[in-house]
Amino acid sequence: QVQLVESGGGLVEAGGSLRLSCGVSGRTFSTYAMGWFRQAPGKEREFVAAINWNGGSTFYADAVKGRFTISKYNNAKNTMMYLQMNNLNTGDTAVYYCAAGSVTDTESQYPYWGQGTQVTVSS
Repeated sequence: QVQLVESGGGLVEAGGSLRLSCGVSGRTFSTYAMGWFRQAPGKEREFVAAINWNGGSTFYADAVKGRFTISKYNNAKNTMMYLQMNNLNTGDTAVYYCAAGSVTDTESQYPYWGQGTQVTVSS
């Protein structure tokens, strides 16, 4: 059974930083692109960032460009993906999801999803 598990969420003050992690069990996603999405209360889930299979190409939503950095590491057994989030603001408060699929901002192109981790930014 394939599982994507996010960790690293929490409560942080505005201007602070968090690093989210996404680990994969059940198989390796070394040949898959991966991405981060988020869903704020009362809003639809939205794209945050994506990275290609070998980590050589990245893609960001305008709202996070320059503040967030996505990275991905593969080895023979494991795949890990990270989202370094700096200079956080209250608008970044959301549940953050990792996903595996294509290098795109379209949810439907990601067949594999984690359960999400809560990020709360206080003012």
